Amino acid sequence: MEVTFLGTGTSQGIPIIGSTHPVCLSKDEKDKRLRVSVLVSWDEYQYVIDCGPDFRQQMLANEVSRIDGIIFTHEHADHTMGMDDIRPFFFRQGDIPVYAHKRVLNALRTRFSYIFSSENKYPGAPSVIENELTNQPFSLGNLDVIPIDLMHNRLQVFGFRFENFAYLTDVKTIEEEETDKLKGLKVLVVSALRIEPHHSHFNLEEALEFIAEVKPEKTYLTHISHMLGFHEEVQQQLPKNVFLAYDNLKITI
Repeated sequence: MEVTFLGTGTSQGIPIIGSTHPVCLSKDEKDKRLRVSVLVSWDEYQYVIDCGPDFRQQMLANEVSRIDGIIFTHEHADHTMGMDDIRPFFFRQGDIPVYAHKRVLNALRTRFSYIFSSENKYPGAPSVIENELTNQPFSLGNLDVIPIDLMHNRLQVFGFRFENFAYLTDVKTIEEEETDKLKGLKVLVVSALRIEPHHSHFNLEEALEFIAEVKPEKTYLTHISHMLGFHEEVQQQLPKNVFLAYDNLKITI
């Protein structure tokens, strides 16, 4: 299995428009972060988790010419607003499968009504195949994927476990029975927004405490804001098996 970090930034990305914060002015490419998303590939299958406003740029940067579907963690704009750019995949492949909680599918139907419409549909609009997710395992290609129920302040969010890999973003709290689903991981990806506490995201301290509880072999931090600091400086302070992810990083599991 290969995981490509398409984007590792928070909702505004880094640099933030007009910001003079030192991290936003950094020349280090690892400090430039598009909105958060990953591509998970195994055998002949390729699925994207989340489809934010940088989706087109991410697909071009990584030369992705085919996807088997899009899995959504939740409905916030930085995770969904790239849906119109599934059109090239739709024109080549046909209807694109999407997987999400019922609440998220309803939000997408409202936001992208022209995609979900079945009447008087504009000829250039893409179409999707809806797959409603609950907190039960589901099949993608030849794998069973395990949803992980998370809370993003008061909003339910799904993380996902693919065999020995798990991806959790926009998490603030997680119940013990959900944490138990993460035992025995080779690689965990989890969000770590900044140093200071935040009302709806793990800060760095909370992320490291969670990693110590789950005990994966390796962890990559994502959904990073400029307030976490410079990539290289933060990396030097992390435990030896914890790494800051960066855009276009590829790992093999």
